[in-house]
Amino acid sequence: MIAQEKLGRDVSILDMRPVCSYTDYFVLCTGNNPRQTKAIYDEVHARLKKEERLLPHSVAGLDTATWILADYLDVVLHVFTPDARGYYRLEELWGDVPSVEPAAAG
Repeated sequence: MIAQEKLGRDVSILDMRPVCSYTDYFVLCTGNNPRQTKAIYDEVHARLKKEERLLPHSVAGLDTATWILADYLDVVLHVFTPDARGYYRLEELWGDVPSVEPAAAG
């Protein structure tokens, strides 16, 4: 997975199809600091643009890079710093949705 290649940790994929209509999956990962979260997002963005000709519909959080959210419509990418991920706890918020193994998704 691209995020793991840029040393993204704790990659989690949540299958959102049972609970929402605006996306199929949330992909969550953690970078050590804002600089790394930005590097993770930049690599995902560059590779999806080059290899899949896919650009995000919208991106938020690039200015502080503590939580970068990139909406690719079918997939929403969340790249957090450790503090932001702990604060927002999306896995707990969406604890009733199934998760997918990152290896199975690639």
